[in-house]
Amino acid sequence: MLQPRHSQRSPPEELELDDAATDIRIRIPQASPHLQEEEDIMHEEDEREEDALLQPQSATPADLSVAFIDSRRLLFKLGSSFFLFGLINNVLYVVILSAALDLVPHSTPKGIIAFCNIFPALVAKVGWPYILKGRIRYARRITGNTILSVLGMVVVATFDSLYMRLLGICLASFSSGLGELTFLQLSTTYHPSSIAGDSVGYFAAGTGAAGLVGASLWWILRSLGVRVGVGLSSVLPLVIPLAYYLVLPPPTAFSNLPISSAYEDDSIPINAPYTPIPTSDDTELDERTMEPKRSVALSGRDKWVLVKPLLMVYMLPLFIVYTLEYTINQGVAPTLLYPVPSPEKNWFLSHIIHSVRDYYPLWQLVYQTTVFFSRSSITLGMPPIPRRLLPVPAAVQAVILTILIIESAVGIFGDENEGLSFTLVFLLISLEGICGGLAYVNVFYRVNQEESTISADGDPERAKQEREFKIGSIGFADSMGILFASIIAVPTEVQLCNIQAGRGKMICKGL
Repeated sequence: MLQPRHSQRSPPEELELDDAATDIRIRIPQASPHLQEEEDIMHEEDEREEDALLQPQSATPADLSVAFIDSRRLLFKLGSSFFLFGLINNVLYVVILSAALDLVPHSTPKGIIAFCNIFPALVAKVGWPYILKGRIRYARRITGNTILSVLGMVVVATFDSLYMRLLGICLASFSSGLGELTFLQLSTTYHPSSIAGDSVGYFAAGTGAAGLVGASLWWILRSLGVRVGVGLSSVLPLVIPLAYYLVLPPPTAFSNLPISSAYEDDSIPINAPYTPIPTSDDTELDERTMEPKRSVALSGRDKWVLVKPLLMVYMLPLFIVYTLEYTINQGVAPTLLYPVPSPEKNWFLSHIIHSVRDYYPLWQLVYQTTVFFSRSSITLGMPPIPRRLLPVPAAVQAVILTILIIESAVGIFGDENEGLSFTLVFLLISLEGICGGLAYVNVFYRVNQEESTISADGDPERAKQEREFKIGSIGFADSMGILFASIIAVPTEVQLCNIQAGRGKMICKGL
């Protein structure tokens, strides 16, 4: 057997190799202290570099200022875009209702205008979320929706036939309903949750402003006639694709942007992990395999599982609020009439009311104004209504409807106190608008902020589609309430007018 030579140095490390024929032990010399020291120094330097990469870099005041300016600029563009979406999408609905007297012959019931202006929107809100499968292609939908809206208004302006005008109104109504659904779904694609909430808040503010802008716009255009006035209104939908393509920031713009915690609502659970929407409508590719992604589509059973918890919490309160609200507007408010005030008794009212016919437009103006401010509550910085208190506006609305019916039927202060009666009705109509606006913006805000139920495999695309479906499925509740109110409002108005005539107040009979 081979024996290693003896050495005066420290014993080396040995590696023993067993072999059937021989037993060989090979010495491996240790590294010199100098080399070991160099390796230790290099190892420490590597660790320091890794720690430097992992630690957040301290931002300079200039960097913080630039980031703040960028965030404010993006938030302004986001808010402006969604405000315009809400304003333009709903303004044609108000223009058509305001122009109802001019669009159909005097012998035609004006309720047919309201029906054609509501029912197609209801069909869009009920059918589209449940029929649509897979990813929403926002660019295509917004473009098609704009074409449909412009076409509807052009048909109304071009043709004098009643049936063609009703067809045009139906097209514009369907476009309005589908547009509202689309923009609410679009808001769920933004992250963090504060940005998504701001999107809903600005959109709701725009829909509230549509009432004032639409009524004022038709007041200006009606002198030009239906053909020119409605024709000019048909260019308004073109603002929507311009805002979408040129102003609206993409969702990815906010993904790495530092947003102040002041924008966050701590009472609301954070949304599921952010999934950016594609920048085009082309087929998406898997980042790892570069092959077409597996198509994701919610089944009918999936949608029912998602919508079932929303029925009592969100849909029912919204349905009740709108049923009561539009019963007041269409069935009770037209009977809240009083003698024209004289300057001697009511100097202030005499400058507002010049004819008995001025009362109803005044109530509508008060209502639209308060709806605008209440729908803007989130945008103005007011905290959202807690989830458990969402039924409160519906309860208050029921009280308002009861008091206004009593006032219309018997007169709470008597017929000789028009000033007190006017003040009571003014306050109640204002409160009605506040309740309706708060119910709208807070229901959609809460649904927007709800945490998604992610599938077992953690598919972010499925989570995105769940959020889009949930907020889209809520929309039919308000339209269903409006439609139901239009059915019960007609006999309500007739009955109240008969009761007033029975006690000698014949004002509503003279209209």
